[in-house]
Amino acid sequence: MRVLVISPHLEPDSAPTGVIISAVLEELSQLGLEIHAITSLPWYEKHEVGKKWRGKGLHRLLRTDSESYGKVTRCYPFPFSKKSLIKRGLGFIGFTILTAIPALFTRKKFDAVLTISPPLTLGLVGWIASRRHRCPHILNIQDVFPDVAIQVGAITSPQMIRIFKNLELFCYKKSAVISVLSEDLAENLRSKIGSTDSQIAIIPNFVDIQKISPADRQTSYRFELGLNNQIVVMYAGNLGHSQPLNLMVQAARHHRDRKDVAYVINGGGVVASELIEQAQSLANLFVTEFQPTARLSEVLASADIHVVLLKKGLGTSSLPSKLYSIFAAGRPVIASIDPETEVSKIISENRAGITVEPEEFKEFIEAIEKLIDNPGEREEMGAAGRRWVEEQPTAKMVAESYMDLFTASK
Repeated sequence: MRVLVISPHLEPDSAPTGVIISAVLEELSQLGLEIHAITSLPWYEKHEVGKKWRGKGLHRLLRTDSESYGKVTRCYPFPFSKKSLIKRGLGFIGFTILTAIPALFTRKKFDAVLTISPPLTLGLVGWIASRRHRCPHILNIQDVFPDVAIQVGAITSPQMIRIFKNLELFCYKKSAVISVLSEDLAENLRSKIGSTDSQIAIIPNFVDIQKISPADRQTSYRFELGLNNQIVVMYAGNLGHSQPLNLMVQAARHHRDRKDVAYVINGGGVVASELIEQAQSLANLFVTEFQPTARLSEVLASADIHVVLLKKGLGTSSLPSKLYSIFAAGRPVIASIDPETEVSKIISENRAGITVEPEEFKEFIEAIEKLIDNPGEREEMGAAGRRWVEEQPTAKMVAESYMDLFTASK
């Protein structure tokens, strides 16, 4: 069976979705699939195409390589500044057009097309490719777009909202199957298209519990930041409008006189420069850029407490994949997220951390202080999270679920 995969990121890009999908492709190839993947040139970590990937002429826009799981065509991602919505939109359009070229103009015929979204525009390419190859289209939703963009105010124009909502519904209705990460996301889609369970498949993400495991907190990363035995509260991930990162700044300001507590924000995104500026006046707040994927386990181990942040109303549109990594590292989590969502239930039911109302500083700081002052409880919660993640599906099991979808959709 031949499968065409269209994904915004794949390794060696460090985007979490790319790491996950790359592992799935490795397992699918072991199951006998012939894979041709279309993705972007690596750019996520520095928001620019890596030097070794910068070609000349046509190779600057498109290049095809061989990976262990199959052939990969990488397209120029047009990494414009995230601060300009217009430029970012133009970048998505340019990238989408480039992905369509290898998806449509190929002599090979495919038995299925798998598209990873967002960006939702790739769903349109996936559908057109499925028509071209006369095969089913499976759409994987990592975040529900445009819900997230509308909720955080990234899209405000009524005309643009209408266009994106129509595109969203079109992509859903033209897909043979839509795979989502959780029941929350599945219910979100059902409410929009009234689809039956036969069209929606829940296939969760996963984490490699061999690569990320509990480790000593005294790491090189801590040393680089000048942190010794302080209790470290960390946010690691995207620094965007979906995350109320002002909570971390407020918490650092609240504890500025406590020499035993430090706050670390690790990542990149549209609000990174603003956070760096705020950190200049707070000796206990450290803002660092994304670290290479190879250092992920070390970075996670450096924290005593991790936080997951999502603005109010986003809990049913997004499932932070970082939760799996935090649990794998054996660390407790404080989640500022909508109540009664899958994330809050997982944390509460397994006693792996504390959940608080989104964007509520009083609850947030109380949760931090509770864990700061109770090392035994931190250890118990971290162990509980590790036990939970050890029981979750592996990359091989997720790949087998996709294999079942490909076979059933033929």
